[in-house]
Amino acid sequence: MSTLSIAAWPQRGRLLFPGVLASTVVAAAATFLSQHYGAPVMLFALLLGMAMNFLSSDGPCAPGIELVARQVLRVGVALLGLRITAAQVAALGWQPVLLVLLSVALTIGLSMLAARLMGFQRVFGLLTGGATAICGASAALALAAALPAHPLKERATLFTVVGVSALSTLAMIVYPMLAHLLGLDDRQAGVFLGATIHDVAQVVGAGYGMSRDTGDVATLVKLMRVAMLLPVIVFAVAFGRVAARSGQAIGKRPPLLPWFAVAFAALVAVNSAGWIAAPIVSLGGDLSRWCLVSAIAAIGMKTHLRDLASVGLKPVMLMLGETIFLALLVLALLRWAS
Repeated sequence: MSTLSIAAWPQRGRLLFPGVLASTVVAAAATFLSQHYGAPVMLFALLLGMAMNFLSSDGPCAPGIELVARQVLRVGVALLGLRITAAQVAALGWQPVLLVLLSVALTIGLSMLAARLMGFQRVFGLLTGGATAICGASAALALAAALPAHPLKERATLFTVVGVSALSTLAMIVYPMLAHLLGLDDRQAGVFLGATIHDVAQVVGAGYGMSRDTGDVATLVKLMRVAMLLPVIVFAVAFGRVAARSGQAIGKRPPLLPWFAVAFAALVAVNSAGWIAAPIVSLGGDLSRWCLVSAIAAIGMKTHLRDLASVGLKPVMLMLGETIFLALLVLALLRWAS
């Protein structure tokens, strides 16, 4: 690295600081509201960010907001690797692992097909299907970071975050009642909740709201879904490169394996080996959450409400259909395995 580039760091920091500070303040406000009112923190961050979209116009905050929306997002995705270990996955047994693999693959595949039939690009189905099948808003942000540039990508990402957060909150309320109605035992209910509810926080709330055993199983199954993020990111990158080659995307093709996907896998491996102390794992998890919440706040600042309102009814029906399909598929697989 040259002396000239090092000397430019203080100037670069002064340029980025206002936007980074604005994104962090919005993330802190969203976290406070989420803790006091129980709604998804990502949804609060998005709405507060959109209310402050004037900051992303030409002005002192614009460069920092852009940095948070892109690079800080990738750091947050990489740190998600600290949430899971190989031992946690092995503790599930082969049946829940197979159920997760099938449900993720079939949900994403059907979503891409349905998106194409509804007149959207398949990459939109990959984005919404991945968010539904894996881990909600975090998966939507991770997949968006892996896909090539497109004029409508940020609007599609915002819509996906809003939709998956709303559906996850609804599922947290409805699915435990459905599990009781169907007579599922603690383990079956835990697998059902962990394999179908989109966001980790809602899985924890629904699972431990039923029983401790249900909550433990639901959390482990959910972490298995989070582990699916890496192969799906690799698939998204490969699919995005094909789309870019065929003219369906704008900008240069993304690398075959993004650095944040490599970092995610490395952190899973190191954490599985027990080489990271528990306080550092906890700190990394908190830092990941802050990065992701700040990133969605920054993305919200870059978006106008009229852009989100113009998506129409069909994308809503697509995400609702994906959610219903995932729930029915998991119930069918549970019945088959019993």
